[in-house]
Amino acid sequence: FYRGAIADVEEVRKLPSLPGTAQELRAMAKYLGADDEMIYLREKATETQAKTLPLDNIKVVAFSTHGLISGDITGLAEPALVLTPPRKGTATDDGLLTASEVAQLQLDANWVILSACNTAAGEKPGAEGLSGLAKAFFYAGARTLLVSHWPVWDDAAAALTTEMFGAIKKNTSIGRAEALRQSMLQLASSKTNSLYSHPIFWAPFVVVGEGE
Repeated sequence: FYRGAIADVEEVRKLPSLPGTAQELRAMAKYLGADDEMIYLREKATETQAKTLPLDNIKVVAFSTHGLISGDITGLAEPALVLTPPRKGTATDDGLLTASEVAQLQLDANWVILSACNTAAGEKPGAEGLSGLAKAFFYAGARTLLVSHWPVWDDAAAALTTEMFGAIKKNTSIGRAEALRQSMLQLASSKTNSLYSHPIFWAPFVVVGEGE
Protein backbone atom coordinates (compact mmCIF):
# COMPACT_ATOMS: atom_id res chain seq x y z
CA PHE A 1 0.00 0.00 0.00
CA TYR A 2 2.92 2.33 0.66
CA ARG A 3 5.83 3.36 -1.51
CA GLY A 4 8.36 4.48 1.02
CA ALA A 5 6.73 7.01 3.37
CA ILE A 6 4.03 7.98 0.87
CA ALA A 7 0.80 6.02 0.38
CA ASP A 8 0.09 4.67 -3.08
CA VAL A 9 -2.74 6.98 -4.18
CA GLU A 10 -4.13 4.37 -6.55
CA GLU A 11 -4.59 2.00 -3.61
CA VAL A 12 -6.23 4.77 -1.59
CA ARG A 13 -8.57 5.37 -4.52
CA LYS A 14 -9.66 1.73 -4.43
CA LEU A 15 -11.16 2.03 -0.95
CA PRO A 16 -14.97 1.68 -1.17
CA SER A 17 -17.04 4.82 -1.52
CA LEU A 18 -19.34 5.97 1.27
CA PRO A 19 -22.41 7.43 -0.45
CA GLY A 20 -24.09 8.45 2.80
CA THR A 21 -21.33 10.84 3.84
CA ALA A 22 -22.38 13.69 1.54
CA GLN A 23 -25.95 13.58 2.83
CA GLU A 24 -24.67 13.44 6.42
CA LEU A 25 -22.43 16.50 6.05
CA ARG A 26 -25.16 18.48 4.27
CA ALA A 27 -27.62 17.67 7.06
CA MET A 28 -25.16 18.83 9.72
CA ALA A 29 -24.42 21.99 7.74
CA LYS A 30 -28.14 22.75 7.52
CA TYR A 31 -28.57 22.54 11.29
CA LEU A 32 -25.50 24.72 11.80
CA GLY A 33 -26.58 27.32 9.24
CA ALA A 34 -23.47 26.74 7.12
CA ASP A 35 -23.66 27.31 3.36
CA ASP A 36 -22.52 24.95 0.61
CA GLU A 37 -19.13 26.65 0.39
CA MET A 38 -18.31 25.23 3.82
CA ILE A 39 -18.89 21.63 2.68
CA TYR A 40 -15.93 19.88 1.08
CA LEU A 41 -16.82 16.74 -0.89
CA ARG A 42 -15.09 14.46 -3.40
CA GLU A 43 -12.37 16.40 -5.28
CA LYS A 44 -12.56 19.25 -2.73
CA ALA A 45 -12.10 16.93 0.26
CA THR A 46 -8.34 16.66 0.08
CA GLU A 47 -5.51 16.51 2.55
CA THR A 48 -4.19 19.77 1.09
CA GLN A 49 -7.49 21.50 1.87
CA ALA A 50 -7.48 20.21 5.43
CA LYS A 51 -3.97 21.52 5.96
CA THR A 52 -4.45 24.94 4.33
CA LEU A 53 -7.99 26.01 5.28
CA PRO A 54 -8.19 28.59 8.12
CA LEU A 55 -9.67 26.06 10.53
CA ASP A 56 -8.88 28.26 13.53
CA ASN A 57 -11.96 30.31 12.55
CA ILE A 58 -14.30 27.31 12.54
CA LYS A 59 -16.14 26.23 15.69
CA VAL A 60 -17.52 22.91 14.38
CA VAL A 61 -15.37 20.69 12.15
CA ALA A 62 -16.77 17.42 10.81
CA PHE A 63 -15.13 14.56 8.92
CA SER A 64 -17.34 11.84 7.44
CA THR A 65 -15.11 9.26 5.78
CA HIS A 66 -13.08 6.10 6.35
CA GLY A 67 -11.11 5.90 9.56
CA LEU A 68 -8.05 3.65 9.58
CA ILE A 69 -6.02 2.36 12.50
CA SER A 70 -2.38 1.32 12.54
CA GLY A 71 -2.01 -1.93 10.63
CA ASP A 72 -5.33 -1.69 8.77
CA ILE A 73 -3.34 -1.37 5.57
CA THR A 74 0.21 -2.42 4.83
CA GLY A 75 2.69 0.25 5.88
CA LEU A 76 0.28 2.36 7.95
CA ALA A 77 1.98 2.94 11.30
CA GLU A 78 -0.59 5.32 12.84
CA PRO A 79 -4.32 6.11 12.64
CA ALA A 80 -5.54 8.17 9.71
CA LEU A 81 -8.58 9.69 8.05
CA VAL A 82 -9.02 8.93 4.36
CA LEU A 83 -9.42 11.94 2.08
CA THR A 84 -9.56 12.24 -1.71
CA PRO A 85 -6.07 11.50 -3.04
CA PRO A 86 -4.32 13.63 -5.67
CA ARG A 87 -3.24 12.24 -9.03
CA LYS A 88 0.27 11.84 -7.68
CA GLY A 89 1.06 11.37 -4.02
CA THR A 90 3.48 13.66 -2.21
CA ALA A 91 4.84 13.91 1.31
CA THR A 92 2.21 16.56 2.07
CA ASP A 93 -0.76 14.95 0.29
CA ASP A 94 -1.18 11.22 -0.29
CA GLY A 95 -4.86 11.00 0.65
CA LEU A 96 -4.27 9.94 4.26
CA LEU A 97 -4.47 12.54 7.01
CA THR A 98 -2.52 10.79 9.75
CA ALA A 99 -2.63 11.48 13.48
CA SER A 100 0.79 13.15 13.39
CA GLU A 101 -0.44 15.46 10.62
CA VAL A 102 -3.68 16.21 12.50
CA ALA A 103 -1.62 17.30 15.52
CA GLN A 104 -0.04 20.03 13.37
CA LEU A 105 -3.39 21.59 12.41
CA GLN A 106 -4.35 24.90 14.00
CA LEU A 107 -7.86 24.48 15.44
CA ASP A 108 -10.06 26.52 17.74
CA ALA A 109 -13.06 24.19 17.57
CA ASN A 110 -15.74 23.70 20.18
CA TRP A 111 -16.58 20.39 18.53
CA VAL A 112 -14.84 18.04 16.08
CA ILE A 113 -17.02 15.26 14.73
CA LEU A 114 -15.20 12.19 13.41
CA SER A 115 -17.94 10.14 11.77
CA ALA A 116 -15.70 7.27 10.77
CA CYS A 117 -14.58 3.86 11.99
CA ASN A 118 -12.34 3.42 15.04
CA THR A 119 -11.60 7.11 15.60
CA ALA A 120 -11.30 6.53 19.38
CA ALA A 121 -8.65 3.85 18.85
CA GLY A 122 -5.11 3.98 20.18
CA GLU A 123 -2.08 5.14 18.24
CA LYS A 124 -1.02 1.53 17.64
CA PRO A 125 -2.34 -1.98 18.42
CA GLY A 126 -2.45 -2.51 22.18
CA ALA A 127 -2.19 1.19 23.02
CA GLU A 128 -4.77 2.81 25.28
CA GLY A 129 -7.88 4.25 23.68
CA LEU A 130 -8.06 7.91 22.60
CA SER A 131 -4.27 8.00 22.13
CA GLY A 132 -4.47 8.17 18.33
CA LEU A 133 -6.64 10.55 16.30
CA ALA A 134 -8.51 11.77 19.38
CA LYS A 135 -5.32 12.83 21.15
CA ALA A 136 -4.07 14.48 17.96
CA PHE A 137 -7.24 16.57 17.54
CA PHE A 138 -7.13 17.67 21.17
CA TYR A 139 -3.50 18.66 20.69
CA ALA A 140 -4.48 20.63 17.57
CA GLY A 141 -7.02 22.68 19.53
CA ALA A 142 -10.33 20.79 19.69
CA ARG A 143 -12.30 21.01 22.95
CA THR A 144 -14.85 18.26 22.32
CA LEU A 145 -14.83 15.23 20.03
CA LEU A 146 -17.38 12.77 18.76
CA VAL A 147 -15.45 9.56 18.12
CA SER A 148 -16.15 5.85 17.59
CA HIS A 149 -14.79 2.79 19.38
CA TRP A 150 -15.29 0.31 16.53
CA PRO A 151 -16.30 0.12 12.83
CA VAL A 152 -19.50 2.02 12.10
CA TRP A 153 -22.25 1.65 9.53
CA ASP A 154 -22.38 4.48 6.99
CA ASP A 155 -26.16 5.03 7.08
CA ALA A 156 -26.48 4.56 10.85
CA ALA A 157 -23.70 7.08 11.54
CA ALA A 158 -25.44 9.61 9.30
CA ALA A 159 -28.74 9.09 11.09
CA LEU A 160 -27.07 9.39 14.49
CA THR A 161 -25.30 12.69 13.81
CA THR A 162 -28.37 14.17 12.13
CA GLU A 163 -30.58 13.28 15.10
CA MET A 164 -27.93 14.65 17.44
CA PHE A 165 -28.02 18.12 15.89
CA GLY A 166 -31.80 17.88 15.69
CA ALA A 167 -31.95 17.32 19.45
CA ILE A 168 -29.79 20.41 20.08
CA LYS A 169 -31.94 22.51 17.77
CA LYS A 170 -35.10 21.45 19.63
CA ASN A 171 -33.57 22.23 23.01
CA THR A 172 -30.54 24.52 22.98
CA SER A 173 -30.07 24.12 26.74
CA ILE A 174 -28.90 20.50 26.49
CA GLY A 175 -25.25 19.58 26.16
CA ARG A 176 -23.46 17.56 23.51
CA ALA A 177 -23.40 14.35 25.55
CA GLU A 178 -27.14 14.59 26.21
CA ALA A 179 -27.80 15.27 22.53
CA LEU A 180 -25.88 12.11 21.66
CA ARG A 181 -27.85 10.11 24.24
CA GLN A 182 -31.17 11.32 22.83
CA SER A 183 -30.00 10.53 19.30
CA MET A 184 -29.05 6.99 20.35
CA LEU A 185 -32.52 6.47 21.86
CA GLN A 186 -34.15 7.73 18.66
CA LEU A 187 -32.05 5.42 16.52
CA ALA A 188 -32.65 2.39 18.76
CA SER A 189 -36.42 2.91 18.57
CA SER A 190 -36.48 3.59 14.82
CA LYS A 191 -39.71 2.52 13.14
CA THR A 192 -38.20 2.70 9.65
CA ASN A 193 -35.30 0.31 10.36
CA SER A 194 -35.77 -2.21 13.16
CA LEU A 195 -32.13 -3.33 12.84
CA TYR A 196 -31.07 -0.06 14.47
CA SER A 197 -32.28 -1.41 17.80
CA HIS A 198 -29.01 -3.37 17.98
CA PRO A 199 -26.21 -1.49 19.82
CA ILE A 200 -23.71 -2.22 17.04
CA PHE A 201 -25.26 0.63 15.07
CA TRP A 202 -25.17 3.41 17.70
CA ALA A 203 -23.11 2.31 20.71
CA PRO A 204 -19.61 2.87 19.23
CA PHE A 205 -19.95 6.66 19.41
CA VAL A 206 -18.96 8.67 22.46
CA VAL A 207 -18.50 12.34 23.29
CA VAL A 208 -15.13 13.11 24.90
CA GLY A 209 -13.96 16.44 26.23
CA GLU A 210 -16.46 19.14 27.15
CA GLY A 211 -19.77 17.31 26.89
CA GLU A 212 -21.96 19.90 28.58
